Amino acid sequence: MCKQSNIAGFFCFVFKQSLRIKRERERERERERERERERERERERERERERERERGERERERGEREREREREIYTY
Repeated sequence: MCKQSNIAGFFCFVFKQSLRIKRERERERERERERERERERERERERERERERERGERERERGEREREREREIYTY
């Protein structure tokens, strides 16, 4: 493709290099976007684990209160 003259060959080379660099930069941006999406998914999983833990604690506390009430009822 780039076999015209030295000058044309040089510009062809520069053009190809610029395209290669553009593609590489775009690939790097896409990799960075993917890493950011993965970090966001991990943060969401962490928030979900925290919600589950809090839900479990509330249920445990509710169960303890109910058992305490039952003990009070049966003691009287």
